Amino acid sequence: MTPHELSTWPRGLPRDIDIPPTNLCANLLVSAMRSPRRAVLVDDFGSLAYAELVEQVERIAAFLQNELGVQRGDRVLLCLQNGRGWVAAYYAVLRINAVVVPVNPMNKRDELPHYLSDTGAVAAFCGSDNVAELLAVPAAQQLRRVIIVGSPGPADVPADTVAEGAGNLGNPARTIGLRRVLATAPGPLAPLEHLPDALALILYSSGSTGAPKGCMHTHRTLTASTVIVAHWMGLVPHSVQLVALPYFHITGMQNLLNAPIYGGGTLVLMKRWNRDEAAALIARHQVSHWTAMPTMVIDFLASPRLAEYDLRSVRRIGGGGAGMPEAVGERLKALTGLDFLEGYGLSETAHVSGNPPAAFKRQCLGVPLFNTDLRVIDPDTSAELPPGEVGEIVMAGPQVFTGYWRNEEATRNATLVLDGKRFVRSGDLGRRDEEGYFFIVDRLKRMVNASGFKVWPAEVEAMLHEHPAIAEACVIAAVDAYRGETVKAVVVLREGQGARVREADIVEWAKQKMAAYKYPRLVEFVAELPKTATGKIAWRQLQEAERAKALRAAA
Repeated sequence: MTPHELSTWPRGLPRDIDIPPTNLCANLLVSAMRSPRRAVLVDDFGSLAYAELVEQVERIAAFLQNELGVQRGDRVLLCLQNGRGWVAAYYAVLRINAVVVPVNPMNKRDELPHYLSDTGAVAAFCGSDNVAELLAVPAAQQLRRVIIVGSPGPADVPADTVAEGAGNLGNPARTIGLRRVLATAPGPLAPLEHLPDALALILYSSGSTGAPKGCMHTHRTLTASTVIVAHWMGLVPHSVQLVALPYFHITGMQNLLNAPIYGGGTLVLMKRWNRDEAAALIARHQVSHWTAMPTMVIDFLASPRLAEYDLRSVRRIGGGGAGMPEAVGERLKALTGLDFLEGYGLSETAHVSGNPPAAFKRQCLGVPLFNTDLRVIDPDTSAELPPGEVGEIVMAGPQVFTGYWRNEEATRNATLVLDGKRFVRSGDLGRRDEEGYFFIVDRLKRMVNASGFKVWPAEVEAMLHEHPAIAEACVIAAVDAYRGETVKAVVVLREGQGARVREADIVEWAKQKMAAYKYPRLVEFVAELPKTATGKIAWRQLQEAERAKALRAAA
């Protein structure tokens, strides 16, 4: 299914768009030439203009090139929280055609060695709050320098910095503060070289088993995703984007950094999610676009202070990562007048589908975006399935990655060729309807098999969210001596509901709402559900804990 086959394509948008064969950093330079004084970002330390960011990028790029000898294709780690230091470092690495390797800054020393050894990184940018974890890794000795990014001292310091000597910590890897890098007189810097097929990013996928796999993206694939998102979301010079998702994740990087900067807009940065701070920032900075995970929206709507803030500036709210429960979407629309526009993508593919605002469907991945081909196939035969049948979602397009870093076997397993096109297998089960909209059913391996009946957890979770006492729910499989597996719901109750609702009440309510094989036979109340760094519910963690408990009971 391609945009050309759709009758609900948004009016005024072309079906295909041209992808410029440029270095990704060119988007920043062009926007800075057009509007040098416009704020590119706003954070706790004030605003930073486009021209100021370009100056920082050029200085950092010159330091990497001249002082550290970073060359085209060399890998550079970014192990940072969101901030202006992350943004400047990111574009500086791309500016010299080196390769960005974003790493979750919450990783501990036992989790970091793989990223260092697998990539052979030559340098790293690291936060002052987590640099000790990085420098404790023996493989950090391979780094020529660790550039430490931390909290500014004086209010007039133009970037996230840390004083020199914030700690060599006895490690052979040398450290330098970003303040000193920015204060150093910039040396000569080679002209920007446009190599669209050069490797630009190695993004490690969190969804795989075993060691994380590095998804390789070139300047061409990232530029394709950038231009696609900017056009689809209507990002223009006066757009203001609330940034509450991490930049080390594909959604944050593309929807909340590259695409807004391509459009010449402004980023309002949050280092950590806080629902009341988010509402205050929307009101103060007249935020127009908010990309969020459903879990954030659920928390946002639970705030008792929302009436204090003027949210009328927001004209688009959307996101992905998990289905938006219908009941939550309705509450959001009652508050803002806006539908939550769900989209879909992977680390391997970036953004591939979205909901047309004028032809929106709830709990739906939307339609294929510009230049993109989405299909549903039989996972065993690879035959394309007709509308309504459930199979594996596969996708092809200019934004699709080139493969896994140094892992040809994994690349072969994740890709296939259909009608001469190279498709990526999502591992997600879904279907499409007669109008060409795609719907996710669940992960290929996430299913409860209750007495031979297949139960898709996402469907049960969506229904549980309709219960007035439930704030969040995650459905997993529990061992059952009679049924083989049975449905279990792990539930977070709304504030003040703990004394009013029992587990048995939820079971009885669900029994009235769902088919006999589908409703949860077991309910467990918890204070909070485990989340990944990007805000997704970590259902695998709950599932593995349940299986471990069953094994202990059997033993």
